[in-house]
Amino acid sequence: MKQENRTEFEVRTDLAVEEQERFPGDGGEISGVSLRKWRESHSDIRMTEVKILDERGARAMGKPVGTYLTLEADALAKKDEGYHEEISEKLAGYFCELIQKLTGKKEREAGILAVGLGNYHVTPDALGPRVISHLQMTRHLKEEYGAIFCKEHQLPVLSGIVPGVMAQTGMETAEILKGIVREAKPDLLIVIDALAARSIRRLGTTIQLTDTGIHPGSGVGNHRHSLTKESLGVPVLAVGVPTVVSAAAIVYDTVDVMTETLKKNSGTKETGRYMESLVPEEQYLLIRELLAPEFGNLYVTPPDIDERIENLSYTISESIHKALFSHKI
Repeated sequence: MKQENRTEFEVRTDLAVEEQERFPGDGGEISGVSLRKWRESHSDIRMTEVKILDERGARAMGKPVGTYLTLEADALAKKDEGYHEEISEKLAGYFCELIQKLTGKKEREAGILAVGLGNYHVTPDALGPRVISHLQMTRHLKEEYGAIFCKEHQLPVLSGIVPGVMAQTGMETAEILKGIVREAKPDLLIVIDALAARSIRRLGTTIQLTDTGIHPGSGVGNHRHSLTKESLGVPVLAVGVPTVVSAAAIVYDTVDVMTETLKKNSGTKETGRYMESLVPEEQYLLIRELLAPEFGNLYVTPPDIDERIENLSYTISESIHKALFSHKI
């Protein structure tokens, strides 16, 4: 597969870290893409920074030019308040860096509008709305008591909105946000959304931050219009957590094991050899073709998704608090 050309073979993922894993090697040799990996000291938190530098890299990765920062920690799937506290501390530091980069202001001096995308009543898509429900909003204090009051008390200007989904409002999310941005005039949008992953092990254990905003086709809700600086007039910092994976991707991950099992049985040996002869693209397309009539475009989520979403919503909201406030809320 040429790096600058994408084929029809594509297992759905919203994570840049999974896109770079499609390529041979460590993914750092893709033209127009830089890759950096590290582990946070004294913890099992793994970090990956994927920078798409130009249009060649964007074509290869199928994602816009920009920075994609991914935090991975298996313990995120567990209910461990101490560990989630550690994650929120690390995440807050990255929020501060990105807010300053995107606005040119210190984090507590920037006006922030937090946007929770998704449907509160559909658990795998409820991350955004639940994060917003945990945030301590302060913009009304500035409106009521003035900018001097907020400055004296070291309060950032934070507001939030859950725009809902089109079936509930009859309006595009982008339409709603354009009106709010025009009236509220924030310096930055922090948009929180649930994502789709390629690997089931990343569900609820991965957090992606990107300065590219939200683009059509991304997110569990598959937003129709982009939410970017170009479309809204202000920078957009997107925060996403994968909560679903396609059934075809799960089956695809088991193909190697299945092929070896088929080859060992005399009755299925030829089928195993046939599967082994297919290139990865052909394997996935065959799987998708076989599954589609029975299951359609089926996505799968963990059985404990309710607990994972609730824990992660607190972790992300607390990291935003720590980045913006000089004290805990």
